[in-house]
Amino acid sequence: MTKPELLVTPKSVEDIIPLAEAGATAVMIGEQRFGLRLAGEFLPGDIEKAVAAAHSAGIKVYVAVNAIFHNDKLEELTEYLAFLEKVKADAIVFGDPAVLMAAREAAPSIKLHWNTETTATNYFTCNYWGRKGASRAVLARELNMDAIIEMKEHAEVEIEVQVHGMTCMFQSKRSLLGNYYLYQGKSMKVEDRSGEGLFLHDKERENKYPIFEDENGTHIMSPNDICIIDELEEMIDAGVDSFKIDGVLKSSEYLLQTTKRYRMAIDLCIDDRDAYEDAKDQLLSELQELQPVNRPLDTGFFFKETVY
Repeated sequence: MTKPELLVTPKSVEDIIPLAEAGATAVMIGEQRFGLRLAGEFLPGDIEKAVAAAHSAGIKVYVAVNAIFHNDKLEELTEYLAFLEKVKADAIVFGDPAVLMAAREAAPSIKLHWNTETTATNYFTCNYWGRKGASRAVLARELNMDAIIEMKEHAEVEIEVQVHGMTCMFQSKRSLLGNYYLYQGKSMKVEDRSGEGLFLHDKERENKYPIFEDENGTHIMSPNDICIIDELEEMIDAGVDSFKIDGVLKSSEYLLQTTKRYRMAIDLCIDDRDAYEDAKDQLLSELQELQPVNRPLDTGFFFKETVY
C-alpha cells in the first residue's frame, strides 16, 4: 500500500527542514501577489532558498498561484511562472485558468495542481482539468467521506484532501477590514494584516471567525479546525494521494507538533492497523491540547450530509 503524501504549509524558510524531519513529504509556499491564504510570505528569494532546502531534505515544494488574476497582472504572472520553472519548483497550485495558459509557455515542465477551494465536487470536473494538463485535484472541503472515496475511485488525477486546519468561508477582493478601520478613524498596517488576531464574533452561536486581509482582499475563516487524525483508514485504503495540514494563522511550533502526530498516524495506519486503532485516541487528545481555547477541533464535513 502506497503511503499518502503529507503536505504542510510552513510559515518561513526556517520551518522547512524541521518539518521534513518531523515527517512532511511536501510543503506548499507562496507570496501574496499570486497566492491566497498562505501560512507565510515567501518572496522570490525565499522561494529559491525554500526549494533548495526542501530538495536537500528529499521533499517536494509546491507554490501557490491560486489568486484571481486581472489583465494587468498577466505579464507579471508569466514572469513569475518562468521564475518558478528556473528554481525547479515541483508543482504550481492554481485555480484561475490563466495560470494554466501562462504555464504552457513559461513553465512547461512544472506539474499543475488544480485547486479552486470549493468547485472540486465531482470526478467529471477533476478529470476535465486533468485532461487540460493538471496532474492533481484538491477536493472541496465540503465533501463527506463517501463522496471523497467515490471521487478517488473514478479520478484520472491525483487527489488531495485537507485533513487538518482551518478553512476559508468567505473571500472578497475588497479591503473590508481597511475600510472598517478607516470608518472608525483608525489606521491599519498593510504589511501584516494577518497577524492582528481579529475575529467576527457570532454571539448567538458563540463562534469566533478569524478575519484578515492581504493583497488579495479580505478572508473570513472557519471557527473550528478540521482534524481527522483518528479517521484516516478509509482514505488510506482508497488510495488518496495527499493529506494536507493547512498552517494559515498557526505558529511554527503548532505546525511542527501537528506534523509529527500525523506522520505517526499515517505510518501506523499503513504498517500496523491494530496499533493505529490503539494509538489514535491518544494522538487526537494530544492535538486537542495544542489547540487555542477558542478553536475547537471537529471533523468538518467528513461525516455530515451536505444540505444545500
